[in-house]
Amino acid sequence: MNTPAVAAYFAGDPSRTYQLVQWLEVLHVLDEVHPVCIVLRDPTPAPVVAARTHLPVHVAETLPALTELYAGLDPQVVLYCNNSPQNFDSLLDGRRLHVHVNHGESDKQSMASNNAKAYDRVFVAGEAAVQRYVTGLLEFDARRLVRVGRPQLDLSRTPLVEPSPRRTVLYAPTWEGDADYNDYTSVDTLGASIVEAVLALPDVRLVYKPHPKVTTSRTPVVSAGHQDVLRLLEEAAQADPGAGHVAVLEGDILAVMPACDAIITDVSSVGLDWLYLHTDRPVFLTDRHGDLDALREQIPISRCADVVDHTGIGGLTDLLRLRLERDEHQLARMAMRHHYFDELHVGESTTRFLAAVSELVALRAQLLAGPEGAAHAG
Repeated sequence: MNTPAVAAYFAGDPSRTYQLVQWLEVLHVLDEVHPVCIVLRDPTPAPVVAARTHLPVHVAETLPALTELYAGLDPQVVLYCNNSPQNFDSLLDGRRLHVHVNHGESDKQSMASNNAKAYDRVFVAGEAAVQRYVTGLLEFDARRLVRVGRPQLDLSRTPLVEPSPRRTVLYAPTWEGDADYNDYTSVDTLGASIVEAVLALPDVRLVYKPHPKVTTSRTPVVSAGHQDVLRLLEEAAQADPGAGHVAVLEGDILAVMPACDAIITDVSSVGLDWLYLHTDRPVFLTDRHGDLDALREQIPISRCADVVDHTGIGGLTDLLRLRLERDEHQLARMAMRHHYFDELHVGESTTRFLAAVSELVALRAQLLAGPEGAAHAG
């Protein structure tokens, strides 16, 4: 086994393994340039991760075990895909460069965490993310931010949903978050009404792809809302077997999107991924709080989308019909795509990501070389 130049560190309970899994294919590409390994703090996700990657997977349950592992592996750069409190165990090691890469690009409040100040670099998608950090945090050094786009969106995927002659609407809600301030889900408040509105359209197919944590939610109203959606979908499928209505409860949502003509989603990374990959197709964004002014101010994508809330849910069927026939927001979405992802085209995010990691690998070597090396690095 090659000595890894990069360690992808993951500290999180098994329900959050999706945060790391979505990076694996990108890490496989990086491994061709700089050897990569995976470092887990909880052994439970290890079989799931190991089954999805050829990269070495290490488990260090305790801080002493982690310290010993790093001493043996000596990675130059450590990548972090979430804000787990256990990240700070790894950050104690001052002989490596630490990079927060997150697990998506979204406007959720948690995306601009004060935890970012602990990392040597924070990889972000584009201008929107830069503004999120600069305006949301006090005394944050914006020089830590490196724009790399969204490398996951460069990868080709085997479609999970077949094309259909019917107009296909994707309902892709997020989960309820860890706290009220980060709760953007529509499952419990609007989910059943959204499904009924979509199904009222003639010649339509509904695809339901919830966030993985919706399917395992222990929040009673979210769990009940999810079951209501599944029940309505099943009833519709039985009433019209040829429609192709389907719930996709596992797999990559990016592999679902190509077969869909419009998306209804919450404030999350899903809407922005759609914006990047399918800029020419309508977006409907939910607002569980019913505060349109705040949504427009805080969530830029809402300015190029139709907003669905309690007051407008009754008109959603007609609005869907209208947008599928005449999409008035397409030019606005093109401009907004630039705001979130700069001028990047598919393939260019990966190039930026690889270059940014390579620069840090070289920088670490220079810094360890002493004052002369550090001078050259500056």
